Amino acid sequence: MPKVHIDAIGVTATDMARTVAFYELLGFEFDGADLEAQHVEPKTEPGQPRLMIDHHDLATKLIGEPPRPSNHAHFALLMDSAAEVDAVAEKVERAGFALLKAPWDAFWGQRYAVIADPDGYQIDLFAPL
Repeated sequence: MPKVHIDAIGVTATDMARTVAFYELLGFEFDGADLEAQHVEPKTEPGQPRLMIDHHDLATKLIGEPPRPSNHAHFALLMDSAAEVDAVAEKVERAGFALLKAPWDAFWGQRYAVIADPDGYQIDLFAPL
C-alpha cells in the first residue's frame, strides 16, 4: 500500500484580504502576501501541511463552481495551551468573525472552541487540558 500523508488543505475565499486577516488572527503569517493574488499561502514549517487559499474566481475558472463548505468538513488547529484557545476565540469574535461554539472543556480532555472563517469553513481550536 502506498504511503500517503496530507500535504495541504485548501479553502476558497470570496474576499482575499478579509480571509487573510482572519487567518492572521489565528497566528498564520503571510509575510506581505499580495492580497490581489488569486492564490496565497502562509508560511509553514518544513514537513507541515500547507494552507492554500484560492480566490473563488480562480477555483471557478479551474473546476467550475466549487461546492460550498459545510459543517461536515472542517479542520482543527492545535493551540499551545487552553488559555490560547480562549484568547484566539475571543480575538476572532471581537474582530467580527463567527464564533460557532465558545470554548469549553471537552469530555475527551481538551479545551475546545469552534469558529468559522469568512466563507464559512469550520475550524476547531483545541489544546490538551
